Amino acid sequence: MPRPKKCRKVDFFPEYTYFKPRGRSDQQLEEVILNIEELEAMRLKDIEKLNQEKCAEKMHVSRQTFQNIIDSARQKVTKALTSGMAINITGGIYCTKKCKVICKDCNHEYEFDFTKSAQCPKCKSTNIYCKKKQQICNRINK
Repeated sequence: MPRPKKCRKVDFFPEYTYFKPRGRSDQQLEEVILNIEELEAMRLKDIEKLNQEKCAEKMHVSRQTFQNIIDSARQKVTKALTSGMAINITGGIYCTKKCKVICKDCNHEYEFDFTKSAQCPKCKSTNIYCKKKQQICNRINK
């Protein structure tokens, strides 16, 4: 039985998570699922221009695991681009120290750092919700 996969640290979450080729209807469109940590691996290597060792260190994985993640990501993106498939960026096994949140009392939006106090910096309320899910963030209230 294989051991469970460790959480991969991710520092970037895309604003846009779905890309599709122009001119193809949704009915005839297949899609490729690109995991959040796969996008992070490509970002670190191809945009930040970090070497494999630094990328692996930032994601808290071994160099071999990083290589497996980026190989999978590049294969998926290449398949989508060459076959006219949509790319859906979602899911995966990842964690982060920060979360985009909104205070329900004063409507202040900010990035919450899990290493700090769980209250709004503007009004000091603890009525904080994940912005994307619009639900109480379990990680904040632990």
